[in-house]
Order: sequence, then C-alpha cells, then structure tokens
Amino acid sequence: MKHAMRNTILLVAALSLVACQQHKETADLLVTNANIYTVNDNFDTAESFAVKDGLIVAIDSEESLEATYDFAQIYDAGGKSIFPGLIDAHAHLYNLGVGMQQVDLVGTTGAEDVIQKVSSFQAEKQMSFIQGRGWDQNDWDVKEFPTKEMLDAVFPDTPVALRRIDGHALWVNSKALEMSGITADTKMPGGEVVLKDGEPSGILVDAPMSLVGAIIPPLSRELQTEALLEAADRCMELGLTTVNDAGLSREVIELIDSLQQSNLLKLRVYAMVSNYPDNLDHFLSKGKIKTPRLNVRSVKVYGDGALGSRGAAMRSPYSDQDGHYGAMITDQETLTALAKRIAYAGYQMNTHAIGDSANIAVMRAYTEALKGKEDARWKIEHAQIVTPADFDYFSLNIIPSVQPTHATSDMYWAEDRVGSERIKGAYAFKTLLNKAGIVALGTDFPVERVNPMHTFYAAVARKDLQQYPEGGFRMEEALSREETIKGMTIWAAYSNFEETEKGSIEVGKMADFVVLDGDLMQMAEDQIPNTKVLATFIGGEAVYKGL
Repeated sequence: MKHAMRNTILLVAALSLVACQQHKETADLLVTNANIYTVNDNFDTAESFAVKDGLIVAIDSEESLEATYDFAQIYDAGGKSIFPGLIDAHAHLYNLGVGMQQVDLVGTTGAEDVIQKVSSFQAEKQMSFIQGRGWDQNDWDVKEFPTKEMLDAVFPDTPVALRRIDGHALWVNSKALEMSGITADTKMPGGEVVLKDGEPSGILVDAPMSLVGAIIPPLSRELQTEALLEAADRCMELGLTTVNDAGLSREVIELIDSLQQSNLLKLRVYAMVSNYPDNLDHFLSKGKIKTPRLNVRSVKVYGDGALGSRGAAMRSPYSDQDGHYGAMITDQETLTALAKRIAYAGYQMNTHAIGDSANIAVMRAYTEALKGKEDARWKIEHAQIVTPADFDYFSLNIIPSVQPTHATSDMYWAEDRVGSERIKGAYAFKTLLNKAGIVALGTDFPVERVNPMHTFYAAVARKDLQQYPEGGFRMEEALSREETIKGMTIWAAYSNFEETEKGSIEVGKMADFVVLDGDLMQMAEDQIPNTKVLATFIGGEAVYKGL
C-alpha cells in the first residue's frame, strides 16, 4: 500500500512537471550574461531580457526567464555592456550612400591633395561628371577658398563639383560654371557666387549651388538602392538602429519604404521631408506615414548656411570678415508662413539654424505658429550660436537637436568667426539641456564621421580624437555620460514621437539594442572613442555581428 501511494505521488509530480513544461511560453531570443543599461526612468541595469515577435517581453534573471520561456535562440553577451539601439537624431543617410560613390575628400591637407585624390578617382572611374565631398579649407595650411583655375589645369573639359564638408559650399571648375550658366552677374537670395577679380572664383555658397545640382545626371534607381543599402550597413556596424535623415525627396522616401517593406533595408528611418513645393504638396496633404521602420511626419527647412563657409546668418558682422553677416536661406516672412502651414498639417518642423540671427528668426516663427499647441516637439537643428537671452525659447515644444562633434571640429577657428562674446552662446549643449529639458544628439554625417562613439566622447570630454585641448573645450557646456546616452536614445526617440516604442530597454518596446566591448558609463574617458560594436540588433534580429 505504501509503495502504491509513493508511486502515485511520483506520478503526480512527474505529470505536474510535464504540465509546467508544456505551459511554458515560447520566445524568440534570450539575451543574457550582460551588463544591460535599460535607460528607463530610473536608469536601472539588468542582466537578461526576453524577446518575442521583435519586442522585449520580459526583463529578469536568466533563471526566472528560462523557467517561464522556451527560447528559440540564446545570445550570451559574455558580460559585455548592452545599451538601447543608438539613434542619430540628425544625419543624411542617403547622402552618405551617394558620397560612397564619389571622391572622399575628408582629411585632405590642401588643394593639391584634393586634386590628387580626384585625379586618382577619375583615372579609375572615368566619370562624365566628377563629384566629391569633404574638403575643409580651415584644416589646410592656406586657409583660403580654392579657385576654379586649380581644377581647370587638370580637368579642362570634364565638369567637377566638390562639396565642402558642411555641404554649404561648392568648389567647381570652369566647365561646371559654363554648363550651369553661372556668371559674375548671377545673383540668388540666400547665397553667393564668390567673385575674384570680377569673375566667378569657382566657389559657390548655398543657393547658387542648386544651379550646378540641376545639371548633374540623376542616379539610377539601382545606384540609389545601392547607396541606401551601403549606408545602412555602415550605420548598423556602428550601433545605429534608427537614423533621422534630415531632408529627403518623395522619390527617396518611397524607395526607402519599398526597401524596408521587402526586408532589404533593416535600418529604421525617421525621414524629414525636404522643403520643396512638390514634396510639401504631396506629404502635407497625405498626412503622417508610420510603419515599424519608417516615420514620415516632419519637414526639414534651411534657415541659413554654415559657419565654416561664413554662410551662417549673424546679427553682427563676422569677427574675421568686416561687413559680412552671412545670409538667411529662408527669410523671416517665408519661415513664418511655412511654419503655419506645417503646423496646420500636423507635421513637425525641423529647421537648420547656425547663426544667432537665424536661430532667433526660427524661434519667432515657431512661437507664432505654435500658439495653443503644447506637444509639437518642433526642433531647431544645430542651434549652434544663440544669443544668451534667446535660450529661454527652448522647451519640450521647441527642442534643440545638436551634434557634439561639430563643437570639436569647429573649436579651432569658431571664436575667430564670432569673437570672444558670441562664443559664449555657441555649442552650448548643457545650457540647451537645462532650458529644454532634453537634447537630441546626432552627428550630421557625412559632414562628420558616422561613429556614435565620437558623438559620446565629444559631448562628455569636449575634445578631438587627439585629446585636444587639455581640459576640454568650454567644459561648462559638457554633458554627463548619463545625459549623453539619453540624448542618443530615449531623448532622441522622444523628439521623434517614438519614446513609447524605442529608446530604452523596457517591456513592450522594440528589441533594438547594441552590444559594446566596453562600458561607456565607467571606462576611462580617453578610451571612449575606441569602443567597438560587437553586435547590433533591430527587432531582435542580429543585423550586425563583429568578429
């Protein structure tokens, strides 16, 4: 009898165990043995989480999760640090890809170096129209704009157009000027044909660049596709899971959507519509577009040009060029009318503003258009030089979207441009954060390098990659490590109206995350730029795994 009773108890226990196993839920992925920074409200850390159908479904210990789920796959992070997928709040994904099909002129040491690189490129590619990007005369020994004659000597019959690193100046040869109809008499508001001895020098600033753009042969759909996919691969290799593309045509936005829907383009894109009449007529009447990978609900507008080419609009003349104020690309009246139209359509307005005059013009237009609107989340892209009294315009309704590496790229010459007083309102990330409550952080690639570790380092250390200057550049405007990672994740997501679906590792959010070989929150400051991405996951799928 005792044996029968014992056997019955064992049978019941066995059946109970089987029942428990049968009632386990299934999940796609267990991420475990990790130092996980969730970036939730409490900035909690964790060791494991579960993923199902692309979403995070539980965060707990490995033992607890394995008791609850049967996993199709386990990712053992080997104790490495995991952060939410990184978001670049201001970049140019498509331009990066297009640039990968052109001459890379970043880091060139002078006009002769540029011409040598262009010559080597042309010898290999034999292009009918030569394009390149990345030169910066401020990095040269001779810090003056180059001239058309330098290009004419090597390329007398093939048009050449080489964009400055900031995208706001173009160096062209005589053939390109001839084909685009540009002469000494060409005048366009919002830019300049720079003259030398009464003739076009070969440098175009802002608006007249469009005349050259109009004669450049368009890329085929095949090359556009190749550009997008190559650029996305580069981003994912560096830990980016969402990129805000600051200015796209309808054609490219629709191509991105097509590639995402066919699962060829894994990267998520927050697409800002370029401010052209056809684009606005289409998208503002169509309304917002939202898929799991694409978000179209904003318009990119240019307020002014760039500081490096002296195109940024300033309230007082440039300190290093008497009588020169830069220029507005979009004047105050047009800005205000455009802001009202965008607000009426329920879209977000994201405006490039570098100079102090451009910043106040944009803020006035925003303030007028946003009367009665409390959750617009409009952005000022760059917010680079702001008059101290104007910082009060910033809030959760008017958000600063800034690029920390711009500060460390410009710091060598920025004070020469604006003087010792105006520099106090420049690259003021901490002040902007204190006024707005958040800052969205990006790179503006390909103006800067894609690598988000450089963004983190520039925000925290305010130094270049050679650790200059000792003590950092205007360290009163540095961000803490926690503020910086928030700016690259949850705050960037908030600025995109996506904080409930991404930007932190929390239950119910997309399983977008990055695995790093070091702990950004604890490592020695000078090691931050050397941090490597071991793996990038989007929706629980490993879209990049390093060696």
